[in-house]
Amino acid sequence: LYLEPELKELMESLHRTRPMNCLFVFHLDGKRCGDFRRSWNTACTQIGIPGLLFHDLRRSAVRNMVRAGIPERVAMTISGHKTRSVFDRYNITSQDDLREAAQKRHEFYALQAGRLHFSYILPQKAQKVTALKAATP
Repeated sequence: LYLEPELKELMESLHRTRPMNCLFVFHLDGKRCGDFRRSWNTACTQIGIPGLLFHDLRRSAVRNMVRAGIPERVAMTISGHKTRSVFDRYNITSQDDLREAAQKRHEFYALQAGRLHFSYILPQKAQKVTALKAATP
């Protein structure tokens, strides 16, 4: 498991200071933690972000990995997403993403001024189809 240096140090510190008979890094008096939702909701309310879902952190992690340029397959492995469809639900497009894309497009066009050539096909007059004929080999 690869962790950022600060997180790795924190986990090692928690492991070193746990009771010797405890198997868990996160515990309540040496016993396994149960459902943490009530504690989570209380903590989120106390710090001024009520309603924050635990999976919001996962979504943020996925978005930050993609923004950092980490290949999506690697981000999927890190986040534990086994299918592309679930990963795509976490890898949402934000308004900032759209603004950044517009800015990049604008910069690209400015650099390419006079070098880009656009081609198009003039629309043809619509013809009324009166019968369909089978294609013959």
